[in-house]
This record gives sequence, structure tokens and C-alpha cells, in this order.
Amino acid sequence: MKKSIGLVEFKSIAKGIEATDAMLKAAHVELILSTPICPGKYVTLISGDVGAVKNAVEVGKQTGDIFTIESYVIPNVSPSIFPALTATMDVSKVTSLGIIETISAITSIVAGDVAVKAANVQLLEIRLARGLGGKGFVLISGEVAAVKQAIKACENNLEDTGGIISAVAIASPSQELVSKLL
Repeated sequence: MKKSIGLVEFKSIAKGIEATDAMLKAAHVELILSTPICPGKYVTLISGDVGAVKNAVEVGKQTGDIFTIESYVIPNVSPSIFPALTATMDVSKVTSLGIIETISAITSIVAGDVAVKAANVQLLEIRLARGLGGKGFVLISGEVAAVKQAIKACENNLEDTGGIISAVAIASPSQELVSKLL
């Protein structure tokens, strides 16, 4: 069972690939994502037991050396993070829509985790950095008050880092819009 998630971002594609290989060889973790992102960066996302993820992230940081931009481990990640990362959530009806735009891929995952732990909302998708200039965004749904509560919790939690660029709640979004987004 996936209990934690770790992410390392590099400013070199070659070094990112090398570090990812070292991470996978250093600990029993599952590779969720390993890909170049804009502008010329590389991101690796792994999951597994907390100790293994922490170890693998540390190896990734050391291997990446001066090419490591940032890293993060969420030790007790919400299980809903995983289907949101692959956009495989079962979406029946979106009564309200929350959008949290973040400055980085790491911040998007943190925001998604904070949102689902803070309020009764469903994570629809966490879109990471590809084609977004390194940014990311989170889509959530639920009752309007819950969506607003989740957004506020993200803003409070990430206030010190400046990680949130913008966040909005849309009551009764157009179903045409929802179908195109998801």
C-alpha cells in the first residue's frame, strides 16, 4: 500500500534521469512519474513506505547535487492523490469546482493533499507542470462551502512559501466546461 509520496525536481534532464535511476536502486519504491517539464527541468515522483521514500529522495538529491531544485516528502499522503495524478477519478457530477493554481509541481501535490484533508471535497485531478511552464494546478469538487474551505486551508498552509498563484471556487460550473477540463 502506498503510504507516502516523494518528489524531486531537477534543473537538468540528464541529471534527473540519472538521479531517478539511483533512487529506484536505493530503495523499494514505486515510480509514479519521471518526465521532463517546462522549461528544461525534470521531475520524479515516487511512492512507498515512508522510510523507503525518504531514503530514495535523499539519494536523488545527492545524485542530482547542484542540479537539484527542490524535494518534498509527504509522509501520510491521502490515497486520493494517486488517481488524481493520473486523472483517473470517477467523476459523476461536479456541483462546484475549485481550482488551485500553484507555482510548482511539488506545490500542486501538497495543495491537493491539504485540500482533501481539510474539507469534504473530491480531488478530480492534479495536473503537473507539463505544458504549464513548470506550474501546476489542482481541480476539486464538492459542496461550495467545502470547496471554499479546502481552498482557504491551502492558502493558509502554503502562505509562507508563496506557492499558490491563484485559487477560485465556481458554483454550478458549466457541464460543457467540466467535460472539457476532465
